[in-house]
Amino acid sequence: MAVSACTSPDPADDEPAPAGPVGPVPDGLGEFYGQRLDWGDCAPYATTAIAEQTFTTPELECARLEVPLSYENPDAKTIEIGVLRTRAQGDRIGSLVVNPGGPGVSGMEAAASMRFSPTMGNLGKRFDIVGFDPRGVGASKPTVECLTDAERDADRADDSEVNGTPQGVKEQESEERAFARKCVQRTTHGKEMLANLGTRDVVKDMDILRSALGDRKLTYLGYSYGTRIGYTYAEQFPDNVRAMVLDGALDPEQDIVDSLVAQGKGFGDAFTAFAKWCAKRQDCAIGDDPSQATERFQNLVQPLIDNPVTIADGRELSFEDATTATVQALYSRQLWEKLNTGLNELQRRRGETLMALADQYNERGPDGEYSATQDAFAAIRCVDDPRVTDRDKILAAQRRYAKVAPFLDSGLPISRARDACAFWPVPNTSKPHLPDVEGVPPTLVISTTNDPATPYKAGVQLAKAMGGRLLTYDGTQHTVFGQGKPCVDQAGANYLIDGTLPKQGLRC
Repeated sequence: MAVSACTSPDPADDEPAPAGPVGPVPDGLGEFYGQRLDWGDCAPYATTAIAEQTFTTPELECARLEVPLSYENPDAKTIEIGVLRTRAQGDRIGSLVVNPGGPGVSGMEAAASMRFSPTMGNLGKRFDIVGFDPRGVGASKPTVECLTDAERDADRADDSEVNGTPQGVKEQESEERAFARKCVQRTTHGKEMLANLGTRDVVKDMDILRSALGDRKLTYLGYSYGTRIGYTYAEQFPDNVRAMVLDGALDPEQDIVDSLVAQGKGFGDAFTAFAKWCAKRQDCAIGDDPSQATERFQNLVQPLIDNPVTIADGRELSFEDATTATVQALYSRQLWEKLNTGLNELQRRRGETLMALADQYNERGPDGEYSATQDAFAAIRCVDDPRVTDRDKILAAQRRYAKVAPFLDSGLPISRARDACAFWPVPNTSKPHLPDVEGVPPTLVISTTNDPATPYKAGVQLAKAMGGRLLTYDGTQHTVFGQGKPCVDQAGANYLIDGTLPKQGLRC
């Protein structure tokens, strides 16, 4: 089955984008849709240590896209979206816009790193590979600002969130209120920015980007949360979709509580797989009996609540850091070796390796500076889903989570504290629902059987909701396309290039 109009050529890669809007333009937005991107050096766009290294590559080009702060009032304030591209090296089809997920992760950094993937390199012959930092993220201006670097370090070192006593709940909710207040105070445009930060608005930005790139229809690759951007765009702009690969899907109908519990089960299953892998090694830090792995792991990390480990730079490895490091490693089998090393170090009261994994998850650079990802993650989640304020519902959810991911259990009474979203100063702008995607070309959804972060079933549900084709990858990792799995990569590339969907029921 082919996607209609898939091979319609765009202008050659050495020609400028057409002047004026490309494709349909919503009322009142002609100036935004008709803008030309002023491409230049990417170095000034770097906001992290990784970006400072990668953005100096000559073939990368960067620009800023101007969009309304509020689409309900487009003639008022504007904000800027950071955009990065590598130009197509062959017979150009158009642009391939990518988003790596999060929410809050830099699409510019993701696109820059994709040139190291052979599959993405091959796609780069036919497409400009384009990444953008969604509003409030990375090189976009302004960014969400909530905690300072010192405050983030202190928050990680503080394990008060595992204290389920009444006093512990009171203290935790006080911290969550303070976090929400700081986000308003420290983010440019305050409440107005936070109110217009969600996926609802990101997809409108992405349609302006499509036009500014000169593409009549969008070709899109979304990972993890990026699948939500994809299906939301398809619902709002069904006639503007050319092709979409959605890898590591979110279930569009699942509420935030069920989604988090399902994710917990994914990490629980991944920990079991790690324990089985580790048990075959003589140096396994959690022993040679997988059935005892959870208890052995807890015996290593739970003492950190009262007795953290001081590392060389003076920071203390907390229970939160140790479990965050473990979750980070469970995203990919490639990190299991490092996790086992870190747990062996912890037996000797050393914490450098686990702290490095936790730093990687939190995007803390070697200079002690954090990216804005964690602040943006919280702020976007708080407007993308209805808030949960019922403490009994929270307690029930925490108990469900502990049951499916017992390795993360602190051993203390479970907390029923409300999170920052319960105190968020603006209402949510989205809610779970089945997207109406009538008229959208068939999409390709990729789902991994033991994906720890986005469960396989979510991919099944999304493929059904989108009327698309499901490709199943048998493995334990989070997302897979473009990561050197020939069966998956070839199927995805064929679809993106000429619209040919893989055969029904393909497993790789």
